Amino acid sequence: MDVTIYHNPACGTSRNTLALIRHSGIEPTIIDYLATPPSREKLRAMIADAGLTVREAIREKGTPYAELGLDNPALGDDALIDAMLAHPILINRPFVVTPLGTRLSRPSERVLEILPETARGPFSKEDGEAVLDADNKRLV
Repeated sequence: MDVTIYHNPACGTSRNTLALIRHSGIEPTIIDYLATPPSREKLRAMIADAGLTVREAIREKGTPYAELGLDNPALGDDALIDAMLAHPILINRPFVVTPLGTRLSRPSERVLEILPETARGPFSKEDGEAVLDADNKRLV
């Protein structure tokens, strides 16, 4: 299965999402979106395919969101997308794209919605929170 993760290795949610993908037996294409941001068209498509608004796809914490005045409700989608492309840290993460759909995997277990049902077995996040039991039942 062709899976792409727009990844930030410094983000625990992104690392947990990548680990869940690999736990499902898939080695995804990993794009460090801070170094290689998606094109305007790809970013718009991922946001739309994930069922989000542009505002829902912006990360506020630990970004220049406030300094750039992006909380101004008068700003339209084009201005927000411009800011996200100029400052990729504003793109919330991790976005995951598979043939089964696109998700902003926050929390990380949302990625399971777009991965095939494969023999996974138990899985816990890096902080020890159990996500899957031995019968592949979601615990969170």
